[in-house]
Amino acid sequence: MKNTFCILALIFSTFCFAQKEFQPKNSKINETVEGDLDGDKIPEKVIVYDIPTNGDSGDLREIQILKKVNNKWTVLEKSQKAILGSKDGGMMGDPYQGTEIKNGILEISHYGGSSWKWGGTDKYRFQNGHFELIGFFSESGKPEEYWTTVDFNLSTGKIIYEKEVANKKEYGSSKKEVFIKKELKINLQNRNQEKRREILLPKTKEKIYI
Repeated sequence: MKNTFCILALIFSTFCFAQKEFQPKNSKINETVEGDLDGDKIPEKVIVYDIPTNGDSGDLREIQILKKVNNKWTVLEKSQKAILGSKDGGMMGDPYQGTEIKNGILEISHYGGSSWKWGGTDKYRFQNGHFELIGFFSESGKPEEYWTTVDFNLSTGKIIYEKEVANKKEYGSSKKEVFIKKELKINLQNRNQEKRREILLPKTKEKIYI
């Protein structure tokens, strides 16, 4: 029992040292999750930091993925573009809902708005030396007006768009379209840009934003 306790204490102290070594100045930890992200059966550590700023978006978020190499923690990848700021959620407040690891996939979720709401989940896979966006699901609208969903598989390029309209007098009939949009390359480094990526669906003429 004593030996087990010593081993666990050593692992914990090693991780704490690595965490302190890579932690951005003046930041605090928002969330920590653990799981295998590169298929080597060894869990990585994912840490989300809140970094105070004076900007309109509130606290900046930095996500770090730490990997253990030769018994030493290293940064596999980090980004300040993948998670929205603490004031980017509108009337509903902080839009960040959390990060999960499911079957080797890194998932990051947001939700925000007021009476009109929006939310979504990004799915990243470690490939080609980076965490690339392979899936994007979003939903937005107001239940008594209309509600839209977008399911975008970036690996195949398949987009499934649905718009369920409640207020048909104002917004017309409900719509659905399946469209293929290939070769869109998004990763942790270029995810959320100042100008959102826009895709015009050819059949319904609806616009979706990534």
